[in-house]
Amino acid sequence: MPKTLMKGNEALAFAAIEAGCTHFFGYPITPQNEIPEYLARELPKAGGVFLQAESEVAAINMVYGAAAAGGRPMTSSSSPGIALMQETISILAAAEMPCVIVNVQRGGPGIGTIQPSQADYFQVTRGGGNGDYRVISLAPCTVQESAEMMVEAFRLAERFRTPVIILSDGLLGQMMEPLDFIKPEKQEKIVKKWSVTGHANLRKANTIKTLSLDPQQLEQTNLKLQQKYRRISQEIASCETYLMEDAELILTAYGSSARIARNAADELRKLGIAAGLLRPKTLWPFPAESYRYYLDQCIGILCIEMSCGQLIDDVKLAVAGRIPVHFYGRCGGMLPTSEEIVMEARGLAGGDRL
Repeated sequence: MPKTLMKGNEALAFAAIEAGCTHFFGYPITPQNEIPEYLARELPKAGGVFLQAESEVAAINMVYGAAAAGGRPMTSSSSPGIALMQETISILAAAEMPCVIVNVQRGGPGIGTIQPSQADYFQVTRGGGNGDYRVISLAPCTVQESAEMMVEAFRLAERFRTPVIILSDGLLGQMMEPLDFIKPEKQEKIVKKWSVTGHANLRKANTIKTLSLDPQQLEQTNLKLQQKYRRISQEIASCETYLMEDAELILTAYGSSARIARNAADELRKLGIAAGLLRPKTLWPFPAESYRYYLDQCIGILCIEMSCGQLIDDVKLAVAGRIPVHFYGRCGGMLPTSEEIVMEARGLAGGDRL
């Protein structure tokens, strides 16, 4: 595909088809509507199924059905819609169903606003549904990365038999940037021996369920899942670094906020402050080791978010009190500016707060 100017939402939808998405189920909500609009037009042309559900609850349960039948399903929504899906996301994780879920975040709490936000970090990294479960959470910060992470999301979902969430936001979803997409190599079709596709008396019938009235059996199910989550944590935690070789002050952010923080790091360097950016690409598993690697050279961390402070909890856990962690955020759909971040960082570097 030649380099093409594309919205972030459209890039997600385009890449989903290229990644082999077979089913999309969703319900309209701003600011993610370009995803179902694109897939309604293009997915059937690629041999897939598009269905607008009657609600977000219906959509995520349709994803469950398609995943159980061996498909490669996905859904997309925005913050309040994702909240409605949480019960079934817990079920998908418990049943080990591979699927992809996109959250294009908007301001909250409640119905809130259609403006961009990052206040769903807890929702996707802590598990918004019931029980001891986790879902892989990926955080792109460019249109290019949105497309690349969509391909990776389907790959990870099937590799680990788990839901994967792509956490975008209203700014990234609506902006347009050049997309230089390399078509993924055609992979051998995975034989999903666990799926409920009929057996013609050639094998034992498969059953997919999460109800377990025997506490000992349910404990073993939980322990099996935790073992898988430990493996995921060891194998895929990822981050990007910028100007970190000699950084004394770490700026950390993800998604759209990281784009702004990167500019702030450049401006701080001009002012003689050795700032660098550490950007988590996987929100769960969190790349804690990447933070620990730089602790001996840094005097503090400034966490930048479009929320009242959620990513900062994982940063504090990662550094375990060895250096100070400070917060600067805007919320409700407001965006932090590079100038605001520079002012905050200068106050830290020039004062005694570090």
